[in-house]
Amino acid sequence: MGLGLSALTRLAGSKVIERAGLRKPVQNLVSAGTRNGFRVAGAASRTFKSAQRLGKPARLAPTEDTGLFDLTPSEDQQLIVETVTEFAAEQLRPAAADADAKLKAPEGLLSRAAELGITLVGIPEELGGVGTERSVVTNALVAEALAHGDLGLAVAVLAPSAVSTALVSYGDEQQQADYLPAFVGENVPAAALALQERTALFDPFKPATKARRTPRGYQLDGVKSLVPRAADAELFIVSADLEGRGPALFLVESSNSGVTIETEPAMGLRGAATGKLHLEKVALPAGALLGGGKAEVFTEVVRLSRLGWAALAAGTAKAVLDYVVPYVNERKAFGEPVSHRQAVAFSVADIAIELEGLRLVTLRAASRAEQGKPYAREVALARKLAADKGMQIGSAGVQLLGGHGFVKEHPVERWYRDLRAIGVMEGAVLL
Repeated sequence: MGLGLSALTRLAGSKVIERAGLRKPVQNLVSAGTRNGFRVAGAASRTFKSAQRLGKPARLAPTEDTGLFDLTPSEDQQLIVETVTEFAAEQLRPAAADADAKLKAPEGLLSRAAELGITLVGIPEELGGVGTERSVVTNALVAEALAHGDLGLAVAVLAPSAVSTALVSYGDEQQQADYLPAFVGENVPAAALALQERTALFDPFKPATKARRTPRGYQLDGVKSLVPRAADAELFIVSADLEGRGPALFLVESSNSGVTIETEPAMGLRGAATGKLHLEKVALPAGALLGGGKAEVFTEVVRLSRLGWAALAAGTAKAVLDYVVPYVNERKAFGEPVSHRQAVAFSVADIAIELEGLRLVTLRAASRAEQGKPYAREVALARKLAADKGMQIGSAGVQLLGGHGFVKEHPVERWYRDLRAIGVMEGAVLL
């Protein structure tokens, strides 16, 4: 998919792959006040500044249209998927239960994830990345592989790449020069795409967060909900209703006056350390507007985000399937495996069938997106299947385990809670 040899070298030679096991998680640092919704100022440890002058924005070229729709991964994609799958199995899966309980990834896990170079794939070579073409399919495969380990931690890992991808696709030369160098360095900043709001029947195209023009730029007021890694994030891309123009995207640094964070534990995605982003008279310069405030830019961000959630749903649904198959074959009742019962066998078959349909539609939408073809219909189908069938697969997994599906000894109950988020989440990830 246009990834250079350097990408493969970085991925295959990553120190993460050589490590076995996890460091022991440190004691939980989240205070009782934080757990109960304590509000803190945003992280302000980094100053973003231009590392180079750009004559024009750097963009990734669309992938060549071969005239064929082929789901077979290329050699480059296969290597990347195998590497990420191994990382998810060895690092994310063992840490998932602890992260779910403590509302935070274990210390060092996310920095080890950054060593995989996930953000590099979507950043052009001239800006320090390894990308040469749009890699929506590759990104979908990576999201799926990470979610097979754990959905909440996958969101935490992918959150910074959502911001870097948006900057590559829609940022102007100054925005790219200011922010992208940080995403190709050794210390990738925590960052988040914040579209979600805590309102009934939330419509991302009608945000309650408001942006108004000022003599020096813009002023934002509002609250964003379920923002991954909110307390640690140094940079946000925030959606707001720009007076007279409709929904638009803005770059907001955590150091901006008026930015505060409140923890917001949810039913699922607890490993993503979700929180509320409060914006109170946040003053932004004129250059903070992303994509020129164009409606088509905002629409594409929403679609690519929904596509990301579909890919994540496919990965977690595959984890459910891979877990219940050996379980029902080994679990015995009345002298034989429960899989010999038609109701059980048919339920497992239904999971596999719905999963294949979801993956097919998701990858088709991703393929069309990276080739620059219309893909709105395919994204809508993927979103619908992911929301409906993802939750159905999670519920079936719990049901197939019987009483074991209700206890935390088995991970299926966590996957069920995570899969329920697919139908309500907007933003956070971006392919």
